[in-house]
Order: sequence, then structure tokens, then C-alpha cells
Amino acid sequence: MAVEDKNISYRIYLVAFSIFLMTIAITFKLTKIQWSQGDYLRKLAKERTVRNFVIPANKGNIYSSDGSLLATSIPNYNIRFDAVAPKDVAFEKNVQPLADSLAKILGKSSSFYHTQLRMARANKNRYLLIASDLSYSEYIKIKGFPLFNLGANEGGMITEQETVREHPIGKIAERTIGYDRIDENGIRVGKGIEWSYRKYLNGKDGKVLKQKIAKGQWKPIKDVNEVDPQDGYDVISTIDVYIQDIAHHALLKTLNEFKAEHGCVVVMETKTGRIKAISNLGKLKEKDSTYFETENYAIKESHEPGSTFKLVDMIALLDDHKIDTSKVYDCKGGIIDYKGSKVRDSHKGGWGKISLARGFEVSSNTVMVQAVYENYKNNPKEFVDRIDRMGLNKPLGLPFQGEGKPYVPHLNDKHWSAISLPWMAFGYGVSVTPLQTLTLYNAVANNGEMVKPQFVSEIKEWNKVIKTYNKEVINPKICSDETIGKLKAVLQNVVKRGTGKDLYSKNFSMAGKTGTAQANYGKNGGSEKHYISSFVGFFPAENPKYSCIVVVHKPNTSGNNYYGADVAGPVFKRIAQKIFTDSPSTNEIANLNKKIRKQELAYDDNKIKSSSASKVIPNLKGMSGMDAVALLENLKLKVKVIGIGKVKKQSIPAGVSLDKNKTIILELS
Repeated sequence: MAVEDKNISYRIYLVAFSIFLMTIAITFKLTKIQWSQGDYLRKLAKERTVRNFVIPANKGNIYSSDGSLLATSIPNYNIRFDAVAPKDVAFEKNVQPLADSLAKILGKSSSFYHTQLRMARANKNRYLLIASDLSYSEYIKIKGFPLFNLGANEGGMITEQETVREHPIGKIAERTIGYDRIDENGIRVGKGIEWSYRKYLNGKDGKVLKQKIAKGQWKPIKDVNEVDPQDGYDVISTIDVYIQDIAHHALLKTLNEFKAEHGCVVVMETKTGRIKAISNLGKLKEKDSTYFETENYAIKESHEPGSTFKLVDMIALLDDHKIDTSKVYDCKGGIIDYKGSKVRDSHKGGWGKISLARGFEVSSNTVMVQAVYENYKNNPKEFVDRIDRMGLNKPLGLPFQGEGKPYVPHLNDKHWSAISLPWMAFGYGVSVTPLQTLTLYNAVANNGEMVKPQFVSEIKEWNKVIKTYNKEVINPKICSDETIGKLKAVLQNVVKRGTGKDLYSKNFSMAGKTGTAQANYGKNGGSEKHYISSFVGFFPAENPKYSCIVVVHKPNTSGNNYYGADVAGPVFKRIAQKIFTDSPSTNEIANLNKKIRKQELAYDDNKIKSSSASKVIPNLKGMSGMDAVALLENLKLKVKVIGIGKVKKQSIPAGVSLDKNKTIILELS
């Protein structure tokens, strides 16, 4: 018996010793893990249960020069409910009032929401969807409802925000406004103003700490953010919505009429280079009948310009004192041969013997080619250097991606040949973008000063100017004042008695040049040949305020009216006349001081609201956006506007105490 007891004791000691050794081993292993991997494991555990989520900053708006919204970010909110978060007392006290409140704003019955909330509580649902796609004002209202007003931790309200970029004026100028987004491969891509000025528009994202509550479900740990987002700045573009609308619809009408493939129009302010309108319309497919803003043709598309390039001939010939506009040339039956290649006039048989000025007015290829060839054939470099000094051999340096590269042949190029000089004289063998051509013509309108096209005038934070973009001069003087005077005269005569004579109106003066270029004339034996019709000029002719170019690709040739004067010219005229003839009259108005009852009542109403709203937020519903903003700014409040028209909603309800640190958002319609 004693031996047996002794054996049992040994076994006990052995087991105890084994456990002791295991304890030491485990302790050693834990200590080793603690020292070598402790930080990593703690970080891993935290990342799997607690994580920082990005709060996207509110993107700045893009405005037109007249204050209209071109692009804005509309916040959408989803509200969810963590049914486990509230304590029993708080839940029981507030569940019915919360259901009643939700029913009023969301449309379903109070009993529906009451049942949903109680079922979520019973099932310990921590992610019940309450409402989706809410506006900011609706989100603020729900945030103040019973139970939810206790916050995320005690009230269980979970807020998810996403931002949608909207273009309030629709598809007009959409390609120039552009975009900035993440593509299907996760790569950030963009175009236009949105992309080029993203460092100002995007702001800085914030962070919020969230805790994992279920598979794929997270909720904020506290009501305040780890890092608050910083809103982006607003970009003020040079686009004028009124002029943009005119240009867009004038181009669209012509594209439909001539069943053209695509086209563009640009309107530039002469003195400043500010782009007041730019429209780029094309078909997605050849057989489509609908036009979209698919490509920025005005900036991107570099092609042979045809007769609009003849202005370069005139500048060179006159400013280099080679000949004067009165020099007479023989059209030689409308055909001239250069090294086996023929230059033809569009007018069969030519125009006989005419002056250089008349040759330009009727767009005679034979006259312009003779003039350039005879005066520069011994030194073609002189002519090419003149083009280079005008800046047509390099891009304009616009802030956008994909600007087309011009091409001007030089004597040391492998493509230079015996016909390069004469072909350049009527716009072939060279390549420029529509905006480059417009910039040259605008320089003539601007008395020789060539200014860079400008799309953005200011960067602003509310009413504070962050950055101003002033006029940028490319070339202070492209030619002498004497040459400028002669150029303006012949350009005006193109419309009065030249190729653009059908556009002439004695009541309204315009100056410009028609162009009809053949494209792809050398491909597949000429089977792919098509026409590019253009018109470029300025108005009014005597004191130019705007310059404009219209380019239409592949107009239907069945009616033999594919020329620039027939296709692009009417678009130019429609834009020019509408800008001025439809503008408000500046004539003296009789009875200016006569009081109008409707205006007096509106003024009195606004005055009452201003005086009564000195301590509380006024009721702005129904007021025009302009009046509402003025009223709130007089109260020293920050205002953000979404939409156009009258106030439909205001983010801070009427009667709430005035807090100058808060921003009030107005939704207009």
C-alpha cells in the first residue's frame, strides 16, 4: 500500500513538473511574441476592429462669369440605425416619438417605423437602413429627431455621406467643364477645368474613426471627426451662360441641317482673351443623329485650315513691305501649275486680273499663292520665320490635357519640298487648332496684341479671392499699326462684297474670313476626302468686342453648299447678332422715377425680413436666390447656394438663433 502511494506521489510530482515546464515554455513564448511581434499584433487587432475612414471634402463649385453654377457637388446622405447602441431607458422613451417623426418626413406610417425599430432591437441589428439619398436639409432634420439627437453612441444614428457632381445648366459646355473621377481600374482620370484646377477644387479630405460592429459594417466611435475635411475653393470661369447658350444652339442647328460629323465654336473677348463660350459637338457613331460634347475639338484637333490661313499671307506680305493691297495679279483662268501640282480657284475660270485685296476678299487661291511664291521663293525661310514669330508653330500652352500640336514645315524638315511654300499660302501642308486660328484673328481685332485664351478668371473661397488670372500677352505686336488697319479693311470687305457677302447686314457690322479645306484628299486615292468648313472673324467690325470661330467637319456635300460661307458663316452671324440685338436696350427710359407697386411691396417685404431677422434666421422660402444671399450676407452669415431660381429649402430653419460661425445652404429651383 505504501509503495502504491509512493508511486502515486511520483506521478503527481511528474505531472506538476510537466505543467511547470509547459508554463515556463508558454510564458517564454508569450514574452517573445510580446517583445518581437507585440506591436504588430496589437496594430493588426486594432485595424480589424477600429479603422480611420476618409471623409471626402466638399468639392468647390465652378461658376460662370455671370455667377451661374456650371458644376456643383450635391451631398447625399444615408441614415442607418444601430439598435444595440441606445440604453433601454432611452430606447423605450424615444422609439414612438422617433417613429412619428420619421413618418412625417419619409412618407411611410408611424407603425411601420415603430415595428422596424423594435424588430431591429430584438434582432440586435446594428445596421438598419432608415433612409437613403437624403438632401442636406433632410439629414439635418432627421439628426434632430428623438433618440437620434443623442448622437451615434447613445442614439444609434449612423450617417453615411456621398457626393454627386451635378451640372445645373445641363450638357452645355460639358466637355470644357470636364470631370475628375476614379475609373474602373482605380486610376484617377479627368479632363477640362475640373481636372486642371483640381488642386483648388478638391480641398482636403478629413478622417473619422469607426469601429467594426458586424461583417462589413462600421459605425463612428464618437460624434466628432479625427480630422475635419477642408472644403475646396470655387473656380470662376470666363464662360458667359447667355453667350454659351447662343453658341451651342447655333452650332447644333447647323450640324443637324448639314448632317455634319462634328464641329466647334468659340467666342473670345477681344481685349482680354477670355473665352465667353465654347461648344464642341460630335456624334458617338457615324449613323447617330444626336450630338454630344464628346471631344474638345477646338483645343485638341489640329488640321489643315485652308483659306483662313491666308491672313498669314497678308500679314507677311504687307508687314515685310513686299507688296501693297493694290498689286494686281492674273488668276490665269483659275489654275496655276507648280512643279506638276495644280492650284485651283473654287470659282471656275478664276476672276481675271484682280488686286491682292480683292484676291483675299474672294479667297482666290491663285492670287494668294502667286503673291507669296513670287516674293518668298528665293528666301522661303523669311516667310516661315514670320509664321514662327506669330507663335503659330507651337501650342498655346493651355492648362488642359491634350492640346493639339500645330505643324509648320521648315526648310530642314524631311517633308519640305518644292511645293511646300505655295501650298502653305492657301492653308495646306500646315496644321493648327481652331483656337490657334482664332487667337491670330483676335490679335488683328485687338490692334496687334496677341493674348492667350483664358478659361478661368479667379479662384475664390466664398467672397475672398484666393488667386486672380490676369490677361497674358503672347505677342505684344504681331505687326505694325499700318498693316493692322489694312487687314481690318479687307476682312470687313470679305463680308461686304467677298465670299461672305450673303452674311452682310447694313444694320450690323462684321469682319472675317471664310475657309473650305479638303481633308484626307491623299488617302485611298482620295476616296476618304471630305470638307472642313470654317468662318473666323470679329464683331462689331469698327470696334471689336468679340472674336469668334466656327468649324464644321464633314458637312453633307449633296447640295454643293459645303463652303465655309454657307455652313459656318451663318453660325457666326447668328451668334454675333443675337449677342447684340437681343441684349437689353440702353436707350433712355421714360418715367424712370415712377414707383411700381409690385416693386415697392417686394422692397418692403425684404426690409421687414431684414429688420426682424437681426437675431434669428429668416424664412427665405420663395425668395429669389440673389435677394436671399444679399439678405444673409448682410447678417454676416456664410452662404452656399445650390441650383438656380428661388429658394426651395434652407439648411437652417427659420426662427433658429443666429450663429455667424455656421454656414447656411440654400437649395434653389
